[in-house]
Amino acid sequence: MRIGIMGPIGSGKSTLSLTLSKKYKYKLVEEKVQDNPYLKYFYEDKKTFALLSQNAFYSSLFLDMWETKEEEHIIYDSTIFSNLVFTELLRLEGIMNPMEVALTYAIADEHLKRIPDVDIYIVLRRSKDQLFENVRSRGREIEADQEEYLHFHYDNYYEVTERLLKHYNVPKERIMFLDLPDDIFSEGKVDEIWSKIKAQVRE
Repeated sequence: MRIGIMGPIGSGKSTLSLTLSKKYKYKLVEEKVQDNPYLKYFYEDKKTFALLSQNAFYSSLFLDMWETKEEEHIIYDSTIFSNLVFTELLRLEGIMNPMEVALTYAIADEHLKRIPDVDIYIVLRRSKDQLFENVRSRGREIEADQEEYLHFHYDNYYEVTERLLKHYNVPKERIMFLDLPDDIFSEGKVDEIWSKIKAQVRE
């Protein structure tokens, strides 16, 4: 089973991916957030560095997915569609211009032709208050003082995600909107989530 995890900033993508990977012995491909040299500058000057930052994520993720395209049991804590959702949000907020958006989609569309799809996209749902709390608690310096940006991101993320997946004709049975519990590490919670994922893939 090939699993792609999606969700807004601070939703627990890395936490869930790592937890499932360790418990069920699945290979894990993690998004290299801290390795993106443009991300720091993006948060300082979004219009100048949005395209560079986005394409750095695309390039890194594409290489990771290419190198693992033969893996049958794998979890990706980001997907090509994850990044396209960010592109759409940046377009809606007026940060990326039409030329930058068109270029980003063109690159993503070429990437999608060359790598196998995942069996299921899991979109993590959390309350806005919980998302803000998660961002604050992890304490990334680059995310400090980004409340306005995050408010827009959280207010529009799920609508944009649904629209994007529909645009790319991803079947509904291959999309799971998962309300991630705060007590994910409590007894039986991980097994419950895993059972839901397997049941939906079998349908």
